Amino acid sequence: MSKAVVTVVGKDKPGIIAGVANTLADHNINILDVSQTIMSDIFTMSMLINLEELEGQFNVLQDDLNKLGADLGVTIHTQREEIFDAMSRV
Repeated sequence: MSKAVVTVVGKDKPGIIAGVANTLADHNINILDVSQTIMSDIFTMSMLINLEELEGQFNVLQDDLNKLGADLGVTIHTQREEIFDAMSRV
């Protein structure tokens, strides 16, 4: 199964989770797991997503999430699971 990790960090405001979930749904991506917390007014979220039904290319998904992050005032990083795992070992 091809997976990716999505992380979101920024000042908390309404619509962050909905925006990310809707963008993923637009690409036919299923969310496998999600963890979210708010520290003071800083929003953090990580998601594990399934890329098997991804419509379009991965870099298009990354571009759409980056644009969404800019619109919401948060930083969104999207990495394939194997790259995320390799980076975590360094």
